[in-house]
Amino acid sequence: MPPPLPVSNETIAATSPLALLRRLEWRVRHAVENVLSGEYRSAFRGRGMEFDQVVKYEFGDDVRDIDWNVTARLGEPYRKKFVEEREVTVMIVFEDTPGLQFGSGTQSKREALLELAGLVMLLGAVNRDRVGFLHVTPDGYSLREPVRGRGPILHAAASLLGAKAPALKSQIPNPKSQIPWRLLSRAAPKHSILIWLGDFAPRPEPDGWAVMRRRYQPMGFRVDDPWDRELPSGEAFAAYDPVDGHLVTLENTASQRIAHDKWREQRDSAWCNLFPNTLTRLVVGTDEDRLDALVRFFQSRQAR
Repeated sequence: MPPPLPVSNETIAATSPLALLRRLEWRVRHAVENVLSGEYRSAFRGRGMEFDQVVKYEFGDDVRDIDWNVTARLGEPYRKKFVEEREVTVMIVFEDTPGLQFGSGTQSKREALLELAGLVMLLGAVNRDRVGFLHVTPDGYSLREPVRGRGPILHAAASLLGAKAPALKSQIPNPKSQIPWRLLSRAAPKHSILIWLGDFAPRPEPDGWAVMRRRYQPMGFRVDDPWDRELPSGEAFAAYDPVDGHLVTLENTASQRIAHDKWREQRDSAWCNLFPNTLTRLVVGTDEDRLDALVRFFQSRQAR
């Protein structure tokens, strides 16, 4: 793996999204050709999803494929046989909230998460998949239908990376900010790879998520700032809260640290409820290399 290319706030501001993606593309190709090999496709495809026929169950077959109706009717176990679909559709759901614009270092969570989304879309382009995205903000959403081919996917990714960030101000909850799962189900075919990227603040499971988990192969990608994991030690300091839109003073008191620990536990609990399988969720720090994290994620899925 070549050394990481740090992308700072200044670099993003001075570089167009399309130029930035082209800079990242060579690393993605290197990862696919020399590191990931077949792990990406195997990790994404899993078992075949297109139904073929019903056959007798044999020792070692996946018990999840047993057709219980046929088994009950014939008195011996039968299973559904599947064949691999010819292509994979990857649908990115980018939940763009004001909280993503926090950053204690050189890069905000939003910038890091957008880079992660771009890398996933580039991986899809290299592997000749169909890739689309749904960009959700407090003011509404935009949908890009899945497309195939390096050029269309590259321009779709540039459109997402160049999208305007939500306003940094306190807002009354807007119904438009809800992810339109029904619209998504019409845009992406059944069994698509659904990658949900966001801040994942503590909250109940959204309406429609249970249906999405049955219809698609869902994965969750999250980027954490070092302060999400632990408040810095030392004297009191001021920080900008992008959710409330004003400066707050952190005095490093015991009560503040207890409140932060409680928030982190609630956030992780809600995160695990959305994605119960550890192989369907990825957390990357803003101070970590995103492509390296993706490679480890796919390798872990393939190993299991």
